[in-house]
Amino acid sequence: MKKLPAYGVLILCLGIGSPAIAQTESYGASGVSQVAEAQLTLENMLNFAIQDEYLARGEYQKIMDKFGQKRPFSKIIKAEETHISLLKPLFVKYGFILPPDRGLELAVVPPTFAETLKVGVDAEIANIEMYELFLQEDLPTDVRDVFKRLLKGSESHLAAFTKSANR
Repeated sequence: MKKLPAYGVLILCLGIGSPAIAQTESYGASGVSQVAEAQLTLENMLNFAIQDEYLARGEYQKIMDKFGQKRPFSKIIKAEETHISLLKPLFVKYGFILPPDRGLELAVVPPTFAETLKVGVDAEIANIEMYELFLQEDLPTDVRDVFKRLLKGSESHLAAFTKSANR
């Protein structure tokens, strides 16, 4: 793996992750801040990526369970399913064990719908930062392509959450 640029190390030092799982520092994007630069292996990156997608899906599902099938959650949760389905074959191809889905278990839902939009914004920002960090690494082409696609998806989701939050 190549060395991370200074801002990548800064992100690792400051920590990135969804505030909804502050109590679970080692899961998803939050877990990235818990590994040293040299430990950012392909297996770790795939684990953090799918955990973060599981968590986003779990958060959005719990939000819809509490507040109903409201946009943007009702649309974006479908994309989270796609993201997970893009990552799963990479675990098989590279011989890694698929981590369990703890998204629903770890998801925390704020008391108001307006606050859920902030959760969505924060989750997508953490997701974007995670994929940007991973894309600095020397990755197999198929993994790089999936991470790029997931990054673009998260950028789109961030725009949707931001637009909804600003209404």
